[in-house]
Amino acid sequence: MGIIKSEAFTKSDNELAMWAKALAHPARIMILRYLMETRSCVCGELVDVLPLSQSTVSQHLKELKDAGLIKGNISGTSTCYCIDDKKFLRARERLIMFLNSYSGQDCC
Repeated sequence: MGIIKSEAFTKSDNELAMWAKALAHPARIMILRYLMETRSCVCGELVDVLPLSQSTVSQHLKELKDAGLIKGNISGTSTCYCIDDKKFLRARERLIMFLNSYSGQDCC
């Protein structure tokens, strides 16, 4: 039986890839930017802010939540979302460390 591909990489590399995937769509960037700017939980207004259908917005929210960048709390019949401070700051720190580890090269 073969190993799962993600097991071939470090936990750190798998986390970086997960966060990069979550950030790899402009709608998700827009959602994160909106949540950062409002600095509070957002319930239904994301559908009004984004030029996307409610179901598409929900899919993007799920990707961000699965990556740990946001959290959602059920409030009545809707879910309110906000930045997950602890996980978001960890992702930011790790992504910055990764990008800062590049010091240039002398090829091409």
